[in-house]
Amino acid sequence: MSHYDPSHDHLLLFDGVCHLCHASVRFIVRRDPAGKIKFAPIQSPLGRELYTRHGLDPEAPNAMLFITPHGAFKASDAGLEIARTLGGLWKLALVFKPLPRALRDPLYFFIARNRYRWFGKDETCMMPTAELKARVVTQ
Repeated sequence: MSHYDPSHDHLLLFDGVCHLCHASVRFIVRRDPAGKIKFAPIQSPLGRELYTRHGLDPEAPNAMLFITPHGAFKASDAGLEIARTLGGLWKLALVFKPLPRALRDPLYFFIARNRYRWFGKDETCMMPTAELKARVVTQ
């Protein structure tokens, strides 16, 4: 397990019971071999604190939150900022950045509202793999 340094780390808060969110975390881990992005489930004490601090409700997690030394990004902005952080061809996703959030976020929230029905969920937070365990932030 890792510690969180807001002046240095990139931290993705994700819904720890959501299967789509687990898949997204695994996707990022495979494309970020340097380990620049760390992770915390929204349901963890740190996740709840940060999620609340950024005006989101941890009891109804409907958006990922990506906190970087340059600011906090939620919903579709978080996805675009993750693509920027991953670099390489993933930066091509930034072609959607000029689209107003009012056009990008409705699709994001449509998927978020249906993610449990389409992809499933667990009753408790996922157990991280050995590879992910070093990148899960506890405090």
